[in-house]
Amino acid sequence: MESVQDAELDKGLTMEMTLINFVILALGAYRLTHIITTDAIADNFRSWVWKRYDPTTKIGYLITCNWCAGFWVSLLFVIGASVLPQLTFVVSLVLAISALVGLLSVWAER
Repeated sequence: MESVQDAELDKGLTMEMTLINFVILALGAYRLTHIITTDAIADNFRSWVWKRYDPTTKIGYLITCNWCAGFWVSLLFVIGASVLPQLTFVVSLVLAISALVGLLSVWAER
């Protein structure tokens, strides 16, 4: 008799954690963390948070700390890979490609 986990894998309801999927998730998490903590596109978001939570508070600091935000973004991606694997993969793939383009651009400009 087939287990529930095997049946879910057959239906594509979970993401198999292959090396390539891991790298895509990791690069996607890196890129989203960078957007949250550093990129100008999130300046308004960071300002909005800082209006509610001073940058010296834990929540205010969270959105500028790569280690802190990276942990929570990674947790979100891992949960997403378990609950909504196809959506998480597509979002991760777009972010991973963006991360590689950014990193390659910095490298090429050296």
